[in-house]
Amino acid sequence: QVQLVESGGGLVHTGESLRLSCAASGIIFSNLDMGWYRQAPGKQRELVAVISRGGDTNYADSVKGRFTISRDNAKNTVYLQMNSLKPEDTAVYYCNARNIWRQYWGQGTQVTVSP
Repeated sequence: QVQLVESGGGLVHTGESLRLSCAASGIIFSNLDMGWYRQAPGKQRELVAVISRGGDTNYADSVKGRFTISRDNAKNTVYLQMNSLKPEDTAVYYCNARNIWRQYWGQGTQVTVSP
């Protein structure tokens, strides 16, 4: 059974940092493209950052230069380092994994940035 378990969310002030982690189990992690998405209240889920099996990365324009996605295949974990956080970054952050057959989602972790 595939599981994605996020951690690291919380409440911070504007300008502070958080690091999210997503641990995968039940699947060969190195074969997965991994990503982070977020969904704010009343809005659609949006892409934040992705990292391919080969380590290529891509970011939403709104987080470029502030967020960094990385992966540790030995630990079956993907990370999202979030710096210079803004109130508009407040959302539930979801981990996403995909291979050629399907995609998987974590349960989400709340990030709240106060002014």
